[in-house]
Parts: sequence; C-alpha cells; structure tokens
Amino acid sequence: MTLIFDLVVIGSGAAGSTVATRCRAAGWTVAVVDKHPFGGTCALRGCDPKKVLVGAAAALDAARVLSGRGVSPNGLAINWPELMRFKRTFTDPVPEQRKDALHRAGIETFQDVARFTGPAQLSVGGTAVEATRAIAIAAGAKPADLTIAGREHLLTSDDFLQLPALPSSMAFVGGGYIAFEFAHIAARAGARVAILHRGDRPLEQFDADLVERLVQRTRALGIDVRLRADVRAITAVGHGYRVQFDGDGGGDEIDADCVVHAAGRVPDLDDLQLDVARVERSRDGVRVNGFLQSVSNPKVYAAGDCAATGGPRLTPVAGYEGKVVAANLLEGANTEVDYSAIPSVVFTIPPLARVGLTEAQARAAGLRFTTRHEDTSSWYSSRRVGETASAFKTLIEEGSGRLLGAHILGPQADETISLFGIAMRSGVTADRLKQTIWAYPTHASDLTYMV
Repeated sequence: MTLIFDLVVIGSGAAGSTVATRCRAAGWTVAVVDKHPFGGTCALRGCDPKKVLVGAAAALDAARVLSGRGVSPNGLAINWPELMRFKRTFTDPVPEQRKDALHRAGIETFQDVARFTGPAQLSVGGTAVEATRAIAIAAGAKPADLTIAGREHLLTSDDFLQLPALPSSMAFVGGGYIAFEFAHIAARAGARVAILHRGDRPLEQFDADLVERLVQRTRALGIDVRLRADVRAITAVGHGYRVQFDGDGGGDEIDADCVVHAAGRVPDLDDLQLDVARVERSRDGVRVNGFLQSVSNPKVYAAGDCAATGGPRLTPVAGYEGKVVAANLLEGANTEVDYSAIPSVVFTIPPLARVGLTEAQARAAGLRFTTRHEDTSSWYSSRRVGETASAFKTLIEEGSGRLLGAHILGPQADETISLFGIAMRSGVTADRLKQTIWAYPTHASDLTYMV
C-alpha cells in the first residue's frame, strides 16, 4: 500500500517545519520525514545548545576580565558535567515537542531514512510514500568527509556537544565558526586548546582586520592558533592522539586528548538517491532556481543547508527559505529569495559580527564608498566591561549615504549587528542613523559614532 500526501517534507529543522506547517494550515495533507530525532540541527546539535555553553563561558570571562576592577573571580570555574545537564534541559525535550506540535497540526511524521523511488515517490523505511503536489528537501548538512589518514579518530561537533567530561586538551581541525566558538568555550572551561587551519587566515567570510584582532584575543587566552597548518594524519598515542601537519616550517605535530572535526559541512543528501528522481545536485546541494525549485524536477523544492542557493547557511535563512518554498507552493512560483543584508555572527567571546559587504566585495562591485574603522576598546561600552578586543568597520556609499556593510567585534556585537541589518534592509542612510536618539548608555548608542 502506498501512503499518499499532497506534500512530503524531508527534514524537521527550521526550513522543513516551516514548509510543512504553512502548507498544512492551507489544508494540504502533509508528512515530515527525518532520519534524525525531530527538531533539526539548530535546536539539537547546533546554535541553541552551543549558545548555552557560550553563556557559561561568557559569565566566567566577564568576571575574569573585571578582576582588579571591583570583581574577585577567585575560585570561579565551569563545572562541565553540570553545564551538560543544564544544556540537556534545552535539547532533550525538543524531539517529542516538535513531533507533538506537528501531530497537533495534523501532520504525519516518520523517523526513518527516505529514498527516492521515482520523481515524486519515496521509500521511507520500507513504506511507500507518494507526494501528489510536491516534495520539499530540507535535510540539512553533515560534517564533510575528510581525506586525512586516521580521520576515524575525529569527533564531530555533535560529539563535542555531548562530551560527558571535558578533556584536558583538544585540537580543532579547521578555522571556521565551529573551531573558534568551541575553542573559546573549551579554553575557558580549562582545556588546553589548539586550532589548526590550513589557510592563510581563518573565518574568511568576515572582515580581515577584525578577524586579526579576534585571533590575537584568542591567542591571549592561551589557544594555540596555527595558520597554514595542513593536517596530514591523526594517530592514537596512549590515551590520546597525535595530529601531524605541514606548517610554515615543515612537518609538525600536536598531541591532544581529543581531535574535533571543524573543517566544514556539506549537504546531507547521499541517502536520498536523488538521481532516481532526476534531481540534479552539485557539491553545494540540490540545484535550484530563484524560487527554490529543482532545476530538473519541478515537483521538488529544496531549502536550508542542503540547497545550492548561494545564500548564507544560517538557521534564520533556512526558516526564511522555508517561507519562500511554502509561498511558491501555495500561491504559484512568483516569490524569489533575497539574501541582502543578512547578519552573521561568530559566537566567540567577544563575538564577531557582520552584515552586508566586505571591503573586497564592495570594490569588486565597483562601488565608491568611505570606510570608517576604529579600535573601540577605550569606548565606554567596552571599557566598563573590561574588553580589550573591540573594533568596528563600516562601509558607506559616497553620495547616497547608503550603508553597504557593517562589521563589529566586541561586547554585544551579536545584538548590535541586527540594528545595522534593519537599517540596511529598510534603506535607512548613515545620516538618518546619526539623527536617531538612542537610549544611553547602550551599545546601540554607539551606532551614531560608527557611521
């Protein structure tokens, strides 16, 4: 027997749940399939649990940097097992809560692997399922398969977030979000940490000058940041591991109790047998048009980290793409994606944030602009909390006063960057921002001086 639905969604994260609930609210019959526990990467294995750990690390850091300024941090420490128990109060309830919410909406759920058996047909754990109107793929991403010898010894980011005890030493392979965020957490929790990045600079999507300041702050924490470090092999040595890599001075090695894969993620599509459904894919995911519709199978749409859109792979973007897919399914394919002015944050301590263009991107676009760049560690908003790694850079178009890009490192940068995002998406100029009367003293009031 074949189970028939108007829509089948593969994935239960931000993108998949949004498509499913919106189409169900319009009266469609809907099923959601996920091979993982329901809830998606962000709620279970990404943003949310990570930010819980960041919160503890930030509290510890706040006390330490104010030592000698009225705060005595003696004896203050992170209790890792207790922190993990607290984190699980956020993550453990999610799968059942997500399934219950979908069931209350009248959506069927299947926790199993889905494989295409035809253009609109699937086998879900051996059950035949057909979608009469559409299939939406929102399967997310997984760690990239590295070619390093001994890669079986690598922990994933999922594993890091489940560590029952904190190892005394850790090495992160890669120099992106995962490496820096987790390294900042682990170091403040008491681990000896190294970051091995094979490129000339880490966090390449962010402003180079601010990244350099963050790297200096990271090294000041005692984190060993190695650039141009190409990892060749990981071998078990005693109760730990030896990471061998090629560096500037030739071959080198680092010993650590555990080694974490932080060298990128790829679309999680291999199980789906997309070729059976004539769904084209690239290394970046399902190939889609501006309406997020498969370029080769019009019954298939894709959203989130598994779609080759060119948009940033962020949870709010996945949710937004889910809305676009739902709109195109319910109202006809006339809604295109818009990736302008989307804020992005590295949740280190302090955080690093950006929205809009970098200087290199603005120059490549042939734009004429003025750059404001300043160290803000002496500004009241940073000095009062003892933060020495604090700076900004803004790009303002000549003539129009339009904000082209904003880049912030420092306290509350993750919150402040969204104000720039609002201004940029709303067409608010630098002059209009200067005229705004902000609550003071706040980080938002710094915007007047940043433009």
